Amino acid sequence: METDRTLAHGTMLRLLRAEDAEPLARAYAQSREYLAPWEPVRPEEWYTEEGQEQAIRHSLEELLRGTALPLVLVQDGSIIGRATLSSVVRGAFQNAHLGYWIAEHAQGQGIMTQTIGVLVEIARDGLGLHRLEAATLPQNVPSQRVLEKNGFEFYGLAHKYIQIAGSWEDHRMYQRIL
Repeated sequence: METDRTLAHGTMLRLLRAEDAEPLARAYAQSREYLAPWEPVRPEEWYTEEGQEQAIRHSLEELLRGTALPLVLVQDGSIIGRATLSSVVRGAFQNAHLGYWIAEHAQGQGIMTQTIGVLVEIARDGLGLHRLEAATLPQNVPSQRVLEKNGFEFYGLAHKYIQIAGSWEDHRMYQRIL
């Protein structure tokens, strides 16, 4: 299954690698304030190379088990975001969760919209999945637009779904039948 793709503005979408720890720690540290309203509270170690080594090890173990597909977005030699299919369930469900983020300076360039389109193709054609789901905070309209441009449909509101920025937050639920 081919995952590496060149996207808009010379951005490369590729599998996460063990050697991404330092550049990923740098990317998270640079985007820390920007991402804070959209992410769980992270321990200080998360923003270090050692913290990312541990997180990458976990992601790559999930990749080997077939329960996740962790990808990074690279532009001009720097990581500018992540996109992941996680919680892959086989059997009668054939479903995965979609998660993603992109650095503030790369917003509004169509990169994430294109990335999600590629992930839909990979999920359908490469992994044989039936359904993808994603959740956004109600106020995260740009993320909702990315999903809608890629054929995701809003199907409900999950109350106090995920702990974000230290509080249990409602999320708008989206799905795409492949």
